[in-house]
Amino acid sequence: MHNGVSKESNSTASCPLQPILLLLFFGSGCAALIYEIVWFQMLQLVIGSSAVSMGVLLGTFMGGMCLGSLLLPRMISAARHPLRIYMLLELGIGIFGILILFGMPAAAWVYAAHVGSGLGGIRLRGLFAAVCLLPPTILMGATLPAIARWVKATPGGISWLGFFYGSNIAGAVFGCLLAGFYLLRIYDSVVATFVAAAINGAVALAAFVFSFAARHEISAETQPPPDAAEENFPVSKKTPWLVYVTIALSGMSALGAEVVWTRLLSLTLGGTVYTFSIILAVFLFGLGVGSGIGATLARSSRQPWALLGCCQLLLTGAIAWTAYMLAQSLPYWPIDPSLTRSVWLNFQLDLVRCLWALLPGAVLWGASFPLALAAVRIQEPARLVGGIYAANTVGGILGGIGFSIVFIPLIGTQQSQRLLVGLAAAAALLVFAAFIGKFRKSFASAFGGAVILAALVLVPLALARGIAKVPGELIAYGRYAATEFGQIDILYVGEGMNNSVAVSQGWDDDFRNFHISGKIEASSDPQDMRLQRMLSDIPALIHPHLRSVLVVGCGAGVTAGAFTVLPDIKQITICELEPLVPKIAAEYFGEENYNVVNDPRTRIIYDDARHYILTTREKFDVITSDPIHPWVKGSATLYTKEYFELVKAHLNPGGIVTQWVPLYESDTDAVKSEIATFFEVFPDGTIWSNDQNGKGYDLVLLGQAGPTKINLDEIAARLAQPQYSALAGSLREVGFDSAFDVFATYAGQACDLAPWLKNAQINRDRNLRLQYLAGLSSNWYHNESIYEDMIAYRKFPNTLFAGSDDSIENLKITMAKAWLKK
Repeated sequence: MHNGVSKESNSTASCPLQPILLLLFFGSGCAALIYEIVWFQMLQLVIGSSAVSMGVLLGTFMGGMCLGSLLLPRMISAARHPLRIYMLLELGIGIFGILILFGMPAAAWVYAAHVGSGLGGIRLRGLFAAVCLLPPTILMGATLPAIARWVKATPGGISWLGFFYGSNIAGAVFGCLLAGFYLLRIYDSVVATFVAAAINGAVALAAFVFSFAARHEISAETQPPPDAAEENFPVSKKTPWLVYVTIALSGMSALGAEVVWTRLLSLTLGGTVYTFSIILAVFLFGLGVGSGIGATLARSSRQPWALLGCCQLLLTGAIAWTAYMLAQSLPYWPIDPSLTRSVWLNFQLDLVRCLWALLPGAVLWGASFPLALAAVRIQEPARLVGGIYAANTVGGILGGIGFSIVFIPLIGTQQSQRLLVGLAAAAALLVFAAFIGKFRKSFASAFGGAVILAALVLVPLALARGIAKVPGELIAYGRYAATEFGQIDILYVGEGMNNSVAVSQGWDDDFRNFHISGKIEASSDPQDMRLQRMLSDIPALIHPHLRSVLVVGCGAGVTAGAFTVLPDIKQITICELEPLVPKIAAEYFGEENYNVVNDPRTRIIYDDARHYILTTREKFDVITSDPIHPWVKGSATLYTKEYFELVKAHLNPGGIVTQWVPLYESDTDAVKSEIATFFEVFPDGTIWSNDQNGKGYDLVLLGQAGPTKINLDEIAARLAQPQYSALAGSLREVGFDSAFDVFATYAGQACDLAPWLKNAQINRDRNLRLQYLAGLSSNWYHNESIYEDMIAYRKFPNTLFAGSDDSIENLKITMAKAWLKK
């Protein structure tokens, strides 16, 4: 062996350190996934959470691991003790984890000062992510090749590498669940980072201690016996290169499938942070189980290349199985998640559905890695592992980025899954083509071989043709699709780069609903129309001369469209993450939104709203935000204290911000967190209610840099002017006959609600507490009780309104009538 311990201690079958190394790799995997979740969360706050940003993050993270796996065998001498190299790598990862935690906020300001739009902006996002992620991920990628020098390039040794890989993945499963369900839910990114660093430290210490248990020596053995090489590669020395391509295709299909299936499963289960943690954990669990199976098979198999090819062939069926489950089975399971108040019961259902759909493919992808190692066991183990790992990772990068940014928006999830079947079939064909000599000997005649080769082509084609489209009802209603089949007409379905969107209409009404990723986000229903108009009309009444506005989230365009009727408006900027949305808003909701998408004063920015506000130098008279529910993963970044501070900094003097807060699909703790966080930045903020039949439904928060003062006489005089007749008409369309009716929706202010908001958890960038709170109550409908608790503190705000005695008295009467209904 080229390097390893002495012959007395380097038997992979009996060396007592091998099980210990499994535990060390478990710890490494656990820490790595905690870091990954924390770093992705932190970096998304800076560079955004769009598909482009996620592609940059994924490419940088996996690219660093690829570099590490390639560089270590070439840069670190084989004379160095593998366990001590492993110790240094783990210490380095922990140090970089802590440096990133404290250094990223400072780097973010540098980034924000220089970033631009277009291709240049994407390059800067990539540069920032590379500076943050490459150093620690290079070290992560080097850990497996470092320990690979401890084993021989024999079937038993290669199988141990598979077990190490599987143990690392098992640790990753535990780290994923630990971070998603405990560390970040109960604590924050600081605690999670120090826990991961402590694990790194413990692993490093253990590696250092155990390095004294066996003496490291360099053996003269560098290759397995010639007959072993001949057994595996009977035709050409170029054959190993084809195995690298095969494992790259396997990595590409694995990460591509994870992207596609995560998107579809999040529709069925609800896109909470817990759903994503469960999906990732199940996928990693399958990889770990498969790696263990593959390592066991590699130990005893004389033809690992055949098993590798069979894995790829079986993957065509596994991909078709999951596609069937996601489109034609799971959406029709008679499950209504709102039937129970126990979030843990729903988590159990989610776990079972994920295992049922994802496990077959994940196991086969996991088995492919150790089998690929066994199929190329003719070189020094560290280089072997580095090469196979790098090829698999490069394929994963291409799959993750390609399917999220290119294939899904271009051809949709149905065709993307057919492409996945094609990739798996191509990998199988490549393996059998690489070992064509052995393949021919396995059959009695050339005819038999031809039949098998034909099956390798025809069976995947048949499986791919059988993959169905995702039901429009699933894209529209997500986890409640089972209750909507046969009740609605789907007018439009589209799968964009960032979200899947749909437009529906019920059979018993004329209202159109606009859906994003399984949720109604806007509609022409009077209740929703009133909320969408309130977000724009209340600041339009209060601000005397609106000229520029920023609308966060296009939706049906109703909020943005309400600004078009103002006489002084010069520019309406809409920041929208998904390019499909404005197109749909123009086509299906043009009447309700006054054709705002095609208005010459409208400018549409396709970007993550937080990233846009962070990097733009513009200021606005009004910034209004109607984001998706805060329990949807990534949405809570638009409800943090730091985000509201950014918004406040981008207001012109006298500027106004309005923010939507839902009471349904939520609970008291989540609503308190949203309101209290807003009031932390806008201490004179006010709340306005879009109630439903006198009962709570959703709210509008309003804030200004200073105290808000509403002069009723000035507003009434303004509405009486001819140039404001369109605004008055917009108000009447949603049931507000006068400004008094609008202001009668008053539901409270910060100073009065202080007792109710006491002990409310503030949502900050470093913890994103809201997404964990809201994720636990995404299936609850407690809006009536939440609203009743809140308005118990409401009283007439004498300091908020100004005007003549008659106007004040008229408002009090209007409020009394409105409040009496409640």
